[in-house]
Amino acid sequence: MYCAAQSVLYRLGQCLFLALFPVLIACQKKDNTGTNPADPFRITKTIQYNNVSVDVVIDKPTGTELDALVVYHGTVWYNSEILNAANNTLDGFKDLLDRKDMIIISVAYPEENLLMGDNVTFAEAGLLWVKNKMQAELGITPKKIFLAGHSQGGYVVTRLNTMHSTNGVIASAPGPLNLVYRCQLEENGTIANGFQCTQLKVTYGTTTANPQPYWNRSLLNFTSGFKTDILFVQGLNDSPIQMYSWPTFKQQVQNCTDCAQRIFLELPGLGHNGLFVSTDGKATFNRFLNERR
Repeated sequence: MYCAAQSVLYRLGQCLFLALFPVLIACQKKDNTGTNPADPFRITKTIQYNNVSVDVVIDKPTGTELDALVVYHGTVWYNSEILNAANNTLDGFKDLLDRKDMIIISVAYPEENLLMGDNVTFAEAGLLWVKNKMQAELGITPKKIFLAGHSQGGYVVTRLNTMHSTNGVIASAPGPLNLVYRCQLEENGTIANGFQCTQLKVTYGTTTANPQPYWNRSLLNFTSGFKTDILFVQGLNDSPIQMYSWPTFKQQVQNCTDCAQRIFLELPGLGHNGLFVSTDGKATFNRFLNERR
């Protein structure tokens, strides 16, 4: 019952995070037709890279040569909700920033009907578009590129850091860390069933009969080969599921022998959204970025 209650609170916490930074999406322009590249704007744009299409929300200050922060939202069950999540995530990270001279690109990667981890392809398309096509399409040159993500977005940026070099990565409460453990809890009825584990079970069978595909998609399987310095931020009062695997994840990352710098900020007394409510979190977030300008 305790784990079930904690699971409900954890999901409520995710919903509260999405509600922390309300935006008026209807007031945004779709694409940037008629926009002067030097002027500030906020738009929603469908981009394409290597035949992969994904929506991005772009919040731009004045200028045409800017450092870029590419951000990724947490878990959203339905694709009808991802633009809202992308906007809220953009506003959450924008509120953390001391700087007002960065362009922020929030990638609205899909999740509905995708197995956990398959959406990294869409997340990657957003990053590579910023790197290689944004200048040609919007007239904006990214000087340095940073990645940041919260929850499943933290999972996404951690995996992207094993694939592509940037100038720095911030992963807030990244997960799921251990899909074998999490989905076993669902299978034995300890916590309520969720879309991620249900889809994996339909595709691969149970964790008892076939654990390897679950492990292959867990973030514990991506703790080496980091190409760029990365900051991990974790509230130590997060859900029991997250905290069960956090010490192992942290130790594996610290033991990495082929990684760029790894920095950990643990926040006692704070939960899943610790980065966004902590003065230490905000200061460390900005220091990490400013030291790599």
